[in-house]
Amino acid sequence: MGAPIRVELSAAERRELERMVRAPSTELRHRRRAQIVLAVAQTNGRNAAAAAELGMNINTVRLWRNRFAGLRLAGLQDQAGRGRKPVFVGEREASIVAATLQPPKEATHWSSRRLAREVGTSKSTVQRVWKAYQLQPHREGTFKFSRDPLLVEKTIDVIGLYLYPPEQGLVLCVDEKSQIQALERSQPLLPLRPGLPARRTHDYKRHGTVTLFAALERASGQVLHRVAHRHRHQEFLAFLREIGRAYPAGEIHLVLDNYGTHKHEKVRRWLARRPRYHLHFTPTGASWLNQVEVWFSMLTRQAVRRASVKSVRQLMRLLHDFVQHWDRHPKPFRWTKTAQTALRAYSLANSGT
Repeated sequence: MGAPIRVELSAAERRELERMVRAPSTELRHRRRAQIVLAVAQTNGRNAAAAAELGMNINTVRLWRNRFAGLRLAGLQDQAGRGRKPVFVGEREASIVAATLQPPKEATHWSSRRLAREVGTSKSTVQRVWKAYQLQPHREGTFKFSRDPLLVEKTIDVIGLYLYPPEQGLVLCVDEKSQIQALERSQPLLPLRPGLPARRTHDYKRHGTVTLFAALERASGQVLHRVAHRHRHQEFLAFLREIGRAYPAGEIHLVLDNYGTHKHEKVRRWLARRPRYHLHFTPTGASWLNQVEVWFSMLTRQAVRRASVKSVRQLMRLLHDFVQHWDRHPKPFRWTKTAQTALRAYSLANSGT
């Protein structure tokens, strides 16, 4: 027998092989090949010692050592043509794709088993074709295209305010989250446990609702808020007065959606007497341009959705506590999308591409 053939690894190769061994997404056969190369390098090319260490056949170790020695990392991948050839190719594969794109008469979309029976093949074949063509009938997305005639102007105005705010002005993103329900669960919440998520019953007692008015300061991320029992122009006017008391001087730019309360005649007259207020409306159907909507989403996920409260007063206390905690560690949202990018997305959605 000759001397063992040593396998020398570069630093980059060793890092990649160790990553393949550690990563949970690595397929088992690729992980074993990486382990073989690392073991051979550790044993100075002795196949028998590497095979004994890994509990593998020495011929398997020899095969992948030689493949690595000749092709390096590329040698550990499967060669072209490996495995059983697919039975459905060409027109038959195209027929599966065509059938997938046309939903069945009795349902809204195909399942792999239902389509397999329809075309006379196996479920795994349908799944293979779906994967190859990135078809996912079980998934569904949503979209909403704004038909506001001032879509372009409003989008440029609001996004321009985020990206290039006025030097002497304050930008506030204002909106209200209405119909926040005070729900008391009929059973105590089951807390988080290892291997089990927190759980709550579907049954509840409804104690009433409140509306949260919020003004998110674009620059600092702080939130001015007011909780009201009703959602009318009177409550919105009271919140505007609260904004005026909190920021007594300087220009104020308010980003608002097109809800009727924001455009009520009494609200417009009140604003007309106070020229330091400047309104910037988001396009109809595009309230997501208002950054306070992101904050409302965080409030819902972190405080409201799982809450169990025994009264409206307790719900109001919960909302106050969340805002106070947020304001102790405020974090402004960084807007990066340009108006051109947003409008391009609108154009693509409208064209159906």
